[in-house]
Amino acid sequence: MSYGEFVLVTGASSGIGLAAARFFAERGCTVYAMSRHCKEETVRTGDGCIVSVCGDVTDSASLERVFSKIEKLNVVIHCAGFGISGSAECTPVDAVRAQMETNYIGVLNVNSFALPLLRKNSHSVVIITSSVAGIIPIPFQSHYSSSKYAIEAYGEALRMECRPYGVKVCLVEPGDTKTGFTAARTHNEPENSPYFAKCTEAVQKMAEDEMKGASPEKVASVFWKQAHKRNPKVRVAVGVQYKILAFISRICPSKLKQLILSKLY
Repeated sequence: MSYGEFVLVTGASSGIGLAAARFFAERGCTVYAMSRHCKEETVRTGDGCIVSVCGDVTDSASLERVFSKIEKLNVVIHCAGFGISGSAECTPVDAVRAQMETNYIGVLNVNSFALPLLRKNSHSVVIITSSVAGIIPIPFQSHYSSSKYAIEAYGEALRMECRPYGVKVCLVEPGDTKTGFTAARTHNEPENSPYFAKCTEAVQKMAEDEMKGASPEKVASVFWKQAHKRNPKVRVAVGVQYKILAFISRICPSKLKQLILSKLY
C-alpha cells in the first residue's frame, strides 16, 4: 500500500530532515519542507517537488500560517530538534526547557494541526524521529535523552488513540548519524562544575562517534519504508548494530547496562 502523496517534513533545512524531504520528493511526492529560516519557493525534485515553507514548531501562530497552505496531507515526518549536553545536575533549567519545547512540545504542536488533515484519509502515517538515546539514557545527555523518552511514550499512546481513524504512528530511532546536529549541540556545563572534565570528555567521544555514523539518507530510507507499509512498526532502530543494541537494552539488567554506559562515556 502506498502512502505519501503529500508529505510534511519538519526541520527540513539540514540533516535528516533535508535528506527526508529530498528522498520523498525524488520518488514523486509533494513535500512541504518546513524550517525556521528558508526561502519560500517550490522546486521540482525528481518526480515530485519540494515546497519550502517557513515555520517554527514552538510557535502556534507560525504553524497556523504553514497549515493554511496545506490542503491535503498523507505523511508527517517530525525531524525538528536539537541536542544539549551537560550534567543532569548543572545544566541550566532554561536550556532544559528549550530542549523539551522543541523536541517534545514541538511534535505536539505540529500534530494538533496535522492530525485533522491526516484523519481525512483512509490511510496516513505520522513518523517521529526519536533516538537510540530514547531507549538508552546517555550520560551528560540526560535531558536530550529525557526529551526522546517522552517522545517514545507519546508516540506509543498516539498510535493507540489514532488507530481507529486509519492514522498509524511509527517511532524511528537513529543512532550515530553524520549531520550538522553534532556541531549544533550546545554545551551547557559550567567550568566550575565537578563534572566539567568528564562531561567534556564524554561529549567529545559522542561527536567522534557521530562523525563516523550513518548518512542521513539511510535514515530517510527507513522513513520511506515505514511510510509505505500497511502496518508500520511501532518503533524501528536504524542500522543492524542499533537494532541489536536496542534488543540487548530491553533484556539487559539495569545495573549491567549502567556499567557498560559508564565505561563508554
